[in-house]
Amino acid sequence: MAQNLVQYIVVRKDLLKSGWPTGALITQACHACVAVIHQFYDKEDTQKYLGDVDRMHKVTLEATDEESIVKLSETLSSKGIDHKLWIEQPENIPTCIATRPYAKENIQENFKKFKLFKA
Repeated sequence: MAQNLVQYIVVRKDLLKSGWPTGALITQACHACVAVIHQFYDKEDTQKYLGDVDRMHKVTLEATDEESIVKLSETLSSKGIDHKLWIEQPENIPTCIATRPYAKENIQENFKKFKLFKA
């Protein structure tokens, strides 16, 4: 059942403070979400998540800066957690992370230090 599946999105809050428009930052998160779903399309949890699109669950959190989002990506990689670190080109700026869908209890501990994103 897709109800217990969640996709975590972590967005750099400091980019808003440095002048990025809110719409541009939302677009970064959209890019990461689509990319990670495409990249891990064949995973069983991804298929279950997509099989119940009216009940998708996402948690959108904020990272304080580039260092914190890069460190999170390294942590997720070291634990074998599938995700996409979106890097805006051509500027080469890491902007956000999206995980593929997982059972919440399997990955939520990795996101406890991040707050819900508030614009």
